[in-house]
Order: sequence, then structure tokens, then C-alpha cells
Amino acid sequence: MTVFGSKKRKNLIGGLRKAAAGSSDGSKRQKLEALLAVCRNNLASVDEELISRAFQYMLQAHREHRRKSGEPYFTHPYAVAMIVAQEIPLDDVSVVAALLHDVIEDCEDYTYEDLAEEFGSTVADIVEGATKISTILVSTEITKAENYRKLMVSMINDIRVILVKFADRLHNMRTLEFVSENKQERIARETLEIYAPLAHRFGLGRIKWELEDLAFKYLHPEDYRALKKQIAAKRRDREDYIERFCKPLRTELAHANLKFEMSGRPKHLQSIFRKMVDRNKTLDEIYDLFAIRIILDTKEEKDCYLAYAIVCEVYTPIPERYKNYIALPKRNGYKSIHTTVLGPDGKMVEVQIRTREMHEIAEKGIAAHWAYKESVQSKVSAFENWIRWVREVLESPPAASNEEEGARQLMDNFRRNLYQDEIVVFTPKGDLIVLPSGASPVDFAFEIHSEVGLHTIGAKVNGRIVPLNRKLHSGDQVEIITSRNQYISTDWEQNVVTHKAKTAIRRFVNEQTKQVLQKGREKWERKAKKLKIPLDEAPLLKAAQVLRFPGLSKMMVALAKDELTVDEIVKAVQSEPDSPDQEQAVPKKDQQQVFEEFADVARSEQGLMIQGQRTADIEYEFARCCSPLPGDDVIGFVTLGHGIKVHRRSCRNIQRLLHDTSNGSMRDRLIEIAWPGVGDSEYLGGIRIEGEDRPGILNEIALAVTSYRNTNIRSVNIESEDSFFQGSVLVSVHDLDHLQRLIERLKKVKGISHAERYVEMS
Repeated sequence: MTVFGSKKRKNLIGGLRKAAAGSSDGSKRQKLEALLAVCRNNLASVDEELISRAFQYMLQAHREHRRKSGEPYFTHPYAVAMIVAQEIPLDDVSVVAALLHDVIEDCEDYTYEDLAEEFGSTVADIVEGATKISTILVSTEITKAENYRKLMVSMINDIRVILVKFADRLHNMRTLEFVSENKQERIARETLEIYAPLAHRFGLGRIKWELEDLAFKYLHPEDYRALKKQIAAKRRDREDYIERFCKPLRTELAHANLKFEMSGRPKHLQSIFRKMVDRNKTLDEIYDLFAIRIILDTKEEKDCYLAYAIVCEVYTPIPERYKNYIALPKRNGYKSIHTTVLGPDGKMVEVQIRTREMHEIAEKGIAAHWAYKESVQSKVSAFENWIRWVREVLESPPAASNEEEGARQLMDNFRRNLYQDEIVVFTPKGDLIVLPSGASPVDFAFEIHSEVGLHTIGAKVNGRIVPLNRKLHSGDQVEIITSRNQYISTDWEQNVVTHKAKTAIRRFVNEQTKQVLQKGREKWERKAKKLKIPLDEAPLLKAAQVLRFPGLSKMMVALAKDELTVDEIVKAVQSEPDSPDQEQAVPKKDQQQVFEEFADVARSEQGLMIQGQRTADIEYEFARCCSPLPGDDVIGFVTLGHGIKVHRRSCRNIQRLLHDTSNGSMRDRLIEIAWPGVGDSEYLGGIRIEGEDRPGILNEIALAVTSYRNTNIRSVNIESEDSFFQGSVLVSVHDLDHLQRLIERLKKVKGISHAERYVEMS
């Protein structure tokens, strides 16, 4: 009997006994035995009791769940565990985490604490790291970006998180036919753009190719079927040719006393299709479809060069198609010699030459590194390149104008850093620098050091001065020319491709902007103190509107650059609105549309009290100019054809009407009204917020609002300029006190400098 120690002990024991009994002589027991057998064959050590407990725990947790295919849900985590154990084997903890990877996300009654208590914090951390974030009131782009951020932060702590995630995505792709076409396309595109390149980055060649082919199957189904049929039709001819090509090579390699394995390497469908599209050619016109791989049973790299020499003696090599990834390994640790030769009948054949260890690393990446390293310290060293890359990607872009843009920047950084194509360039001293394809001398400069990049004024490539936007090529020797008295142009971000360069340039621009903004604010504050104008944001917001600036930051920058005078701001602050309908707040170009969309506020079931009578049969609506709430002192205005408009008594339109002695007929249409008793109705309330922009601020704003009385956010309208933001949040509230409490909660959010009721909605 399996014993669990969590708070769910009693419920679990009964369920687990049934699960164990039901599976002892059935398919579930057979599956467990098959998983254990694979673990014994592939892992250095296996805690069979731990894996068995996790298997039974998973059966219980998912006992009522089913997949889209109709199968019991446990078949998915089981398949994921088999992939981890067989295709990217690392250790038994990874297998346990794979079995449990959906428990926290999909099973409401199971928490991180439950898993930690049953299986330890290491397993729980891996499962938590692979669990998607559940967010509210954020776009798909933000949710996706935050999920990737969380995944990669978890990966820094434990590399096994990414292994489980790859296995999860691979099995989902293998069973993608059971979901809708829209979901198929979305998941396949994400797989092709993110997961396949990410698998390449971590050296998982076999996983990468299968993910690409499966994504191709669902993104271009007709092309996939046609290409697969064409290749299958020529399979016999291709196999005969490969055998003809390999026969003399086997003889010569054996004569050199090399022990080896030689086989045809199938070109993957997505790779062939990409070449056909890029080169605008048919399948028959793609000449490098033939490929073989020579795997040497040796630990000596020099034997790879011997094998290469033999290949070049037997067949004519094509010099420009030679790549030595042994001398210059890829960032993911990939090592191999690639060459293309002219085989029988003048056909081009690609040949890859590598040792057995190199092959394992090429296929299984980080898992193979783990298996081939002897000490814990060397294992850690093997992961340093991956972890360094993860940290670079996670470095927050400093100049995002809002959370949407920050999410887009993070996703762009993912895609940019996942590019497979790399170039190798050299410093004047001969040091090797690896950069992504398309990198410029400026990227090279920032790779050397951020200060070198910022002070770059020129570059020499192979001894000749070149433009700073020139694309570098493998083998180039680059020398950077700098000046301490000059900084790189602030618009250079568009001419660099590395994340390090883009981040450094954004940070520099952001710091420059902050200095300019500070200069403008200091100018204003000196004048405001002399005239005893309040130093809060309200007068400046009014001035920004009057002077037609899209935001407060723009106005401060104009002041700092002497494009605007302090006296002009003072005049705008002291001016009166031109018309009763002019807003006092910073205008929002789509605020009218926002209110129109969310203006269907529920009226009180009891109605308002109008001169002592209920308004159940009287048409009325709340004025958009002041958006009254229960608790406000209100007054009614009888309109022509639209019933009664309910205003706050302090509404500027009402105050002007009361003080306009020439318009007695209009004042006669005012009517006394009052709120009834407390009800459960909801009303539209507005909150204006301002503060310092930073990644994650929108999530914190949403959490501060929705966590109080389950408040529903109806709309968010935020504008950001440099490192500052301002905008409004429209919420459903029950009364004035409800709104005031939300404002107080928002004031406590880090970075928010001002929060107040927003009433001028139209």
C-alpha cells in the first residue's frame, strides 16, 4: 500500500488503493512496468518506489479528466514521462516531475504544498516551473510573455523544467489532430517559432526536428501531404543511391582502422519545404537531399579529421560547403564536421562526421552533457552557456512604454535570441566572438563591453573602415574605434540585432530622457513656487491639455529644450475652460468610445427617489460628465426626450447652470432626487492613475482592483511616455465607498504616484 502524508491523506489513500488494485493486472500496471523498464535502461540510477508513487498519485489526481481524444487524461502525463525517460533521459526526478506536471495546473484540489509534502520541494519546484500562469485582464501577448518569463526563471534554478516542457509540447504535437483547426494552427505556430528553436538552443536536435515537422504538418497540411508522398515515391531510389555512395567509404574507413557507424540521414520535411520556398525550386531541383552521417567509436577528435580526409579522397569536396563545428562549436555545444561532396552521377551529398559522444550531445543536448560529465562541478559548467543565454533574454527591456509593449519586447527577444544562424568573428588579438547572423560592428562592440558600444564612432573590418551598419560575416576580423567624448546615436537600436546591444541602447536613451524630464520639472517647480502654484500633477495635466500636448512627459521635454516657456504653462494653468463641455483632464482620443462601450450601467432595482417618489416608471440615466455613484449628493436635470439626467450636485455643468442668472428656464428643469436604500446594483466608476512605468505594473494594478470585493474592471486606457504613464481605469462598483477603497489600494501599488476619482468621461 502507498502511504501519503498530506492533508488529503484519507481521501487519497482510498482512491489510490482502488487505482492500484484496478491497475495491478491491467493496462495501467503494464504501463508502469514499461516506464520502469525504460528508466532502468536509460538512467544511471532509478528510485522505482518514487516513480511508482508518482504514477499512482497522478492516476488519482486525473481520475475524472479526459483528453480531447476521449482517452483518460493520465495517458498524457504518462507519455510525457516516457519521452523524458527515453528520448531526453536525465534522472528519475525528471520522470517523476513529468508524471506530475499537470497536477497543479489542472487539478483544483492539488497545490504546490501538497506535491512538496509528498515528493519534496525539488519535484514541486519543477512542476510549478512548468505550470502556466493564470492571469486576468491582460492580453494574450502579455500572458504568453509572462509564461515564458516564468518558465525561463524556473529554468535557471533547475534545468529539468525545460526538459519536462519539451516533452509536454512534443506529446501535445503528436496528438494535435484532436483539437480544433484554429487551436491546431495557434499551437503549431508557437511550436515552430518558439519551442523548436528553443530545443535547438538547448542542443536537442532530435526533438527540434520532430517539432518542426509536426508544426509543418498543421500549418501547411496540403504541402505536407504532397511532399511526403513525393519523397515516399522515391524512397527506394534514394536508399539505393545512399548504399552506392557509402560502399567505397566503408572500405576506406575500415582500411584506416576506424570503428564507425554509417547511415543515411533523412532530410526532414520542414527543412526540405523551407529550402524549396527559399530557393523557389521544386523537389527535383533540390540537389542536397542526400545526406549521410559517420559516427566514430572514438574519443579522439583527430579521428574525425582523418575520416574527413578519407571522404575527400574518395569524392570531390565542395570547398564552400565545409563547416568545422569541432574547432568552432555552436553555442549549444554542437560539434561535428559538415562537408558536401559530389557523389556518383554528380549528385551532391552532405556528410556529417562526429564521435559517438558528439552525436549524443547533438541529439540529446543538455541530457547528454549530464550523462557524459563525471563530476557535479563539470555538470554545472556544461550548463553555464545555456544559463548565461537565459539571463540575457530575461534582462528586462528598460524602455517599454506600457505592459503590452514590454510583452512584445520580451517575445521579440525570445525570437531574436532563438535564431539558429550564427557567425564567428575575431578581435584584433584573435579572440573568437560568436554573434547571430546579421550582426553589425555595433553588436560586436557591445559584445566586448557596453561602454565600448556606447562610445563607438567607427569600425574596421579586415583592416578596412566600414559603415557601422555593415553586416558581418563569419571569419571577419573586427576592430572598434571609440571616442570618450562622443556617444553612439540614440536611433541606433534599429541597426543592431543582439539583445545585449538593444538593451544597452534603450537604457542609455532612457537615462538621457530622464535627465531631460528632470530639467523640465526643475524649471517648472522654481516658477510654481514663486507663484504659489501647487506642485502636484493636476495643474500640469490641465496645462498639457490646454497646450495640446499628448502627455505630461512631452510637455516637460519641450520645456527642457526651450521649445516651450514656463510662462506659457503658467498661462495655461490659470486659464478657464473655453466651453462647458471642455474636459479638465488630459484628453484620451478613444475615451468617448470606451465610455460608449461600457456605459450600460445597471440601475438600482429600487430606482431613485424623485421628489419623494420611486423612479421605477420614469426614464433616467447617469450623466457621463460626472458619473455619479450612490453616496454622492445628486440632482436631476429634466432633458427633452431623454428623461432625467442624474448629475452630482458638484458637477461643473450643474454649478455653471446654477450661477448663470440669464438662464432661468434651464434652472427650472432641475429637480431634487436622492438615492434609495442600499442595493446590489453596480455602477460605472472611473479612476485616474499616474506613475512610473515598469514591467508588470499593469498586472499589479489589475490585482489591486480585482482582489477587493471581486471588482470587475470594465476598461483600461493607459498611455505611456518614456518611463512615465498616465491613464484611467473604469470599474464596476456598488457605491462611492467602494470606489474610494479601490483608490486607496491603488495608491499603495509601487510606482503609482497619483490616483484619484476620474469623473470627466465624456
